[in-house]
Amino acid sequence: MNKLLEIKNLSVDFNVRNTKFRAVNSINLDLNTNETMALVGESGSGKSVTAMSILQLLPELKSSYGEESSIFFNGIDILNASKSELRSIRGNQVSMIFQEPMTSLNPYHRVGKQIMESCLLHSNLKKSEAKKEAMDLMELVEIPDVKRRFDAYPHELSGGQRQRVMIAMALVNKPKLLIADEPTTALDVTIQAQILDLMGKLKAELGMSILFITHDLGLVREFSDTVSVMKDGKIVEQGNTELIFDNPQDDYTKKLLAAEPPPKVDLISESSSMIKVSNLNVFYDIPSINLFKKNRFHAVKEISFDIQKNTTIGLVGESGSGKSTLGRAIANLIDYGGDIFYQGKDMQSYTASEMKNLKKDIQIVFQDPYGSLSPRMTIGEIIGEGLDVHFELSKSEKNIKIEEAMLDVGIDPNMKFKYPHEFSGGQRQRIAIARSIILQPAFMILDEPTSALDRSIQIQIIDLLKTIQDKYKLTYLFISHDLKVIRSVSDYIFVMQDGNLVESGKADEVFDNPKKEYTNKLLTAALKYATN
Repeated sequence: MNKLLEIKNLSVDFNVRNTKFRAVNSINLDLNTNETMALVGESGSGKSVTAMSILQLLPELKSSYGEESSIFFNGIDILNASKSELRSIRGNQVSMIFQEPMTSLNPYHRVGKQIMESCLLHSNLKKSEAKKEAMDLMELVEIPDVKRRFDAYPHELSGGQRQRVMIAMALVNKPKLLIADEPTTALDVTIQAQILDLMGKLKAELGMSILFITHDLGLVREFSDTVSVMKDGKIVEQGNTELIFDNPQDDYTKKLLAAEPPPKVDLISESSSMIKVSNLNVFYDIPSINLFKKNRFHAVKEISFDIQKNTTIGLVGESGSGKSTLGRAIANLIDYGGDIFYQGKDMQSYTASEMKNLKKDIQIVFQDPYGSLSPRMTIGEIIGEGLDVHFELSKSEKNIKIEEAMLDVGIDPNMKFKYPHEFSGGQRQRIAIARSIILQPAFMILDEPTSALDRSIQIQIIDLLKTIQDKYKLTYLFISHDLKVIRSVSDYIFVMQDGNLVESGKADEVFDNPKKEYTNKLLTAALKYATN
């Protein structure tokens, strides 16, 4: 096979506070024509830095390459290429798609126009020809109802559709190499499967190579031809995908392959109800062309269920199914119709003081801790902020509680004067959990708390949540699209589709014997990309 990409002795240093940090350390990679290579490793291993080096996208003043480093793409010496040579390669011969398309797409421009701009930038097409090309690309990446979606804004598309738009833009010039940097991490299991199937199909049709960057080994076996495993800037193992999965040699590779959360064995079933939801409906107002008429979107539809004390409910469903909306309604953060009873009393009949206590008793931990933690506050201030609202404590009493909460989540209390940006993603999620448990809640809503984390860190957070639940007798509503995570924490499973609760039951019964076709579809997609 012909070598398309050759990386030899690549080392990358970053200047950090007058010192040098080596992000990539003497790695070697060869990628052949029409081959898919998975570059695998946990956050901070150097995967994305390697990918950015291929297109020379690293900041020039802050980064530097080792003297023996070389990158050759299709015979071109990338590290010594002129700016005009690099421009001819970027977007033409090598394209890149990123993890979160919402941050890559312009929110003020329609998606069709953005694809058209890519067409016009890299060709001599007229506008009418560029529009046709853009629509053809949208057809190619299987976006439904292209005529309508062409004029949609990014926020009007689902996560999977936005990722398809990004792929369409990357394919404008039918590149020889597509670099896909965590393209499915934030997507539902069914959408993940669709995107990977689509990329495989496009690879075959266009004869391109793919460098697939991921921390999820479950996706790799099904999708890639070869694997390179990175740790601390070095490649610790590489070779044929099947051989590495069947007979890994390096301890780190073995650790990644073994990093699957085990199913929950001892399911809890309490007799007393903590939360009872009856005929719950949630509507959202959506923009309308007619100023005098409001359009309403029915996000949650006539849902009824009970949540038993000291249990974990796993709430699953695809994006847009109403999972997070349901959680916010239970936390009384949005308006709703119907009844929600907490500890036997209807929330809508609460007095102001009872509502204040309710906000203490029901806490939420969100998907992105970096977005929910104030960058201007120390973590000690963040964790202790709620104490001033709900308790009357002296400064020393408050400090004791902050340190106890930090110890509960495995964070050194001596770090309380540091800021969120000084912590890893897993540590920030621990801080967010500490901020909730310090208020001694009875019920916690965990909204995708592990989806942005590496699998090994996910398992640590899951174990932490189980420990905290046992210690404080908490009840959880655990919202996730990751069914492997859901199975490891849940006593009961609730399945949502298009605002409806389509199936519910004990976790083992739902997983082993799903009654609804939609549930079976979710389970099939999750199992397709299991590592074992």
